[in-house]
Amino acid sequence: MRPAFIPVGQIVNAHGIRGEVKVNPHGFDPEFLTEFDTIYIDGQPVRVRSARVHKSTVLMALPGVDDMDAALALKGKTVSIRRTDAHLPQGQYFDQELVGLRVIDCATGGEVGVIDRVLIYPAHRIYQVKGQREYLIPAVPGVFIESTDPDAGEMRVHLMKGLATDEN
Repeated sequence: MRPAFIPVGQIVNAHGIRGEVKVNPHGFDPEFLTEFDTIYIDGQPVRVRSARVHKSTVLMALPGVDDMDAALALKGKTVSIRRTDAHLPQGQYFDQELVGLRVIDCATGGEVGVIDRVLIYPAHRIYQVKGQREYLIPAVPGVFIESTDPDAGEMRVHLMKGLATDEN
């Protein structure tokens, strides 16, 4: 089951004296966050007055947040988007949609385990899979990842020697 809301960042500070908030994106290109007219803070919809990229963060102006004190009151809050508002290219998924998927070995048809976490590295993401053993599977389609189907709750993978954490 796909989540209805996807956490995309966290408000880390105020920016300036006019009430803009600074949002650090979690695993997303900052430009991606500027595409949304509505974000969700504490489950409540908030219309974005303006959003722009500043270095590796996003500066947002929000209604009712008109000074530094109001912006600082939001510090530490998680920013989410509605999953249905996001349009990803075919075959791409949010990390939150992948956590909990059953992982199936293409060679044997057996269940390897369940995706426990998605680790973000500079080259690509790594899926931490826990079952009888723990595996770290690089998120490389066509090499390690055969197919992903969040609606069916499974991911099919090609296991290779060395992916289990207890192997040498």
